[in-house]
Amino acid sequence: MATTDEAARKRILNRLKRARGQLNAVIESVEGEGSCRDVVTQLSAVSSALDKAGFAIIATAMRDCVVDPEGVNRSDDITTEELEKLFLTLA
Repeated sequence: MATTDEAARKRILNRLKRARGQLNAVIESVEGEGSCRDVVTQLSAVSSALDKAGFAIIATAMRDCVVDPEGVNRSDDITTEELEKLFLTLA
């Protein structure tokens, strides 16, 4: 992910790492024959964390497009239309 905002990058990485930890908890719960309630609760947490990370990534890219609409300083060459399509896949 190319971004000039180091703080946003750290927040996104923290969300993804949290999701990874929650997914590990789901796996452990299933392997240990945990309750259905616990598994579903953890799955919901994983899903929410991934959604938030995805929205943050797209929001950062959209902000970069607004700041640099010609893409002069961007390395990913993503268009506004592609960003919109990505955003809608998360909705």
